[in-house]
Parts: sequence; structure tokens; C-alpha cells
Amino acid sequence: MWSETEPLWSDGWLRDARAVPSPNFGPRPADTAVSLAVIHSISLPPGEYGGPEIEQLFTNQLDWDAHPYFDQIRGMEVSSHFVIRRDGQLLQFVSVDDRAWHAGRSSWQGRENCNDYSVGIELEGLEDHPFEAAQYARLSTLLRTLAQRYPIHQVAGHEHIAPGRKRDPGSAFDWCQLQILTTWPDQVFPWGQTQA
Repeated sequence: MWSETEPLWSDGWLRDARAVPSPNFGPRPADTAVSLAVIHSISLPPGEYGGPEIEQLFTNQLDWDAHPYFDQIRGMEVSSHFVIRRDGQLLQFVSVDDRAWHAGRSSWQGRENCNDYSVGIELEGLEDHPFEAAQYARLSTLLRTLAQRYPIHQVAGHEHIAPGRKRDPGSAFDWCQLQILTTWPDQVFPWGQTQA
């Protein structure tokens, strides 16, 4: 357990998050700065919240036979840097200094392979279900904390970096609320950015 006297960051791990180390990561390409935050949404099984399945998926411990939906994702090896639960609890699976496996085939502003230069943040939820106030509060704090350590100057959804393939965080995600909470300018967010 971290104490308040310890540094906020240690080797890319955030003191304020519960560490759940995932084996699903790799090194970032040499001299690659973390400049993009990618917002996702996830629930396992879809529409069910609070269970251990997200942690189990990201640590390769999910029982594929426990629910019919899991057949669709059987054998997947994925991860994200952070997960924000419905109650605002923050979990970290991969050091921000490393490359998590969250974006898949992706491109932002003409730059391919977003995993190489982004931090992945999963919100527990579904694309068309409203997210909780505690999640927006935690997300805005996390983004500001990340930006103090890493040169993050853009935020996008999975739907923006993999259009047509992904649609999260989706229509229920309130980007305007996130902007208000972070107090960041338009150019940080998808509507203020130009896709190449």
C-alpha cells in the first residue's frame, strides 16, 4: 500500500490507483512521448457492473465458459493502463511508461498505432448508458495528473481513433462535462482537432 509520503509516480505507476498488474503490455518505441489519452468504455458481461470480470480479462484469468458472451472474446489478450469503476475507484493495469494493448488498429491525425503513444483509460459502462458523476470526477483528476507528468495534449475516444470499428465511449459520454471539469481548451478534445 502506498503512503502519502511516497512519490505520486513510481516507474509509471500512480500512487492513487490500485495496482492490478497485467501481463499484456510491451515496450513503447524508443523516444516515443505519451501525447494522447484514449477514453474507452467496458462492461463484462455487457451491461453488468461491479464484478471481477474486467480485472480477470486484463490479467488473462477470465473463465471463458462463465457467460455466453465470453465466447465472442475468447482468447483475447488485452489491457488498458487504467480502469475507472462506476463508483470512481481507479485501477491501474500497466505502467504508463509501457505500451498497453487497448487501441488495436488505430490512427489519430494521420499517425498510426495509437498504442505506441497513448494512455488507455477504460470507464466501466456501455456506450449508450450514462456514466456516473464519480467517473467524470475521477477521469478529470486523472487526466490532469497525467498531463503534469507526460506531454499529453490531446484526448480522444476509441470511436475517434478507430471509426467504424469501435464506438466507445459512445453517445452517452458527456465530452462537454469532461471539458468543464478539466478546464482544458477546445483543441485538446476531438471537436477541436483536425483529422488528417
